[in-house]
Amino acid sequence: MSPTEWLLFLIELADRADKLALQWFRTRDLRIDQKPDASPVTEADRAIEAMARQLVHERYPEVGVLGEEQGDATGSAGTRLVIDPIDGTRNFVRGIPVFATLLAIEAGDEIVAGVASAPGLSARWHAARGAGAFRDGRRLHVSAAPSLADALLFHGNLGAQEGGPPPGLLALLPYVGHTRGFGDFYQHMLVAEGAGDIAVDPVMHPWDIAALQVIVEEAGGRATSLQGERSIRAPSLVSSNGVLHEAVLHALSGKPAT
Repeated sequence: MSPTEWLLFLIELADRADKLALQWFRTRDLRIDQKPDASPVTEADRAIEAMARQLVHERYPEVGVLGEEQGDATGSAGTRLVIDPIDGTRNFVRGIPVFATLLAIEAGDEIVAGVASAPGLSARWHAARGAGAFRDGRRLHVSAAPSLADALLFHGNLGAQEGGPPPGLLALLPYVGHTRGFGDFYQHMLVAEGAGDIAVDPVMHPWDIAALQVIVEEAGGRATSLQGERSIRAPSLVSSNGVLHEAVLHALSGKPAT
């Protein structure tokens, strides 16, 4: 299947996931458990991933699935769905509408299509490799900010949990013009939209990265680890408008920004 055809399937999954997420969002009887890493998981997370796995099995039984809650189910086609059923679960359980289902198709070693669907914000971002990135039908382009002094930097948690801030963040901050703390998927989608210029996540997993990578790149930006590795298996994620990327990585590594 082509990236565009896969994208249509992801959009169908996202439609179903949105309905499930909103059934539980801001309900008093939401069941919340704690995983071994102390992060929360809800019945909504589990239901969305189970739904996606079932639909993949029915439509494309040869396709594998890699998900946050149920791990890796290997397929025979060299293609798999990568899913984070609710990115921003801490927001979800506290009634904050900044959460999303992240869906991507990995063919070989490349992410060919991705969707980030945020029903609490009534927003959806998507991209197919080679066909551009969009938010609700509007073509996305990263910013043209030419220097760190002009840049708006997004970051996530600065507390002791969730990995805390990356060691190089304090070294980067003096070079940038402005900062905001959005975190999770949303900061990277804002970079793809051109609403900001840099987003930094120190602790990531393949299901966190996959959809975001293709959307940022199709909007004209870059998405790598803190060390510059372009891989969904990298342990961190830095997205940018591309122009600033090398300067950001230098500063994060403790070297003078350029």
